[in-house]
Amino acid sequence: MAESTVWRDEMYERVFEEETRALVRRFQADAVCSIEDLENQLQYLYVREGNDQEGRGAVGDIMLAATIAAFERFICERKAESSPRKCPPE
Repeated sequence: MAESTVWRDEMYERVFEEETRALVRRFQADAVCSIEDLENQLQYLYVREGNDQEGRGAVGDIMLAATIAAFERFICERKAESSPRKCPPE
């Protein structure tokens, strides 16, 4: 019997959407929040992704991957607003 992975996809989408909404609110409400700040936080997330000596487990991995994807997408979209560059599809 195959293990269902639907919950993984649903969790990823939920976390991605929640993180994206939070980034939009933060960027609009915080006058000192810059793309550079978000890029620095994204670098920290990349480091966290690589530091998994104790094991995050499936849930932690999904949450971190979705958070990273939301940051990458949000940053790309903000940069694309000021240049002709396009973001890759999700």
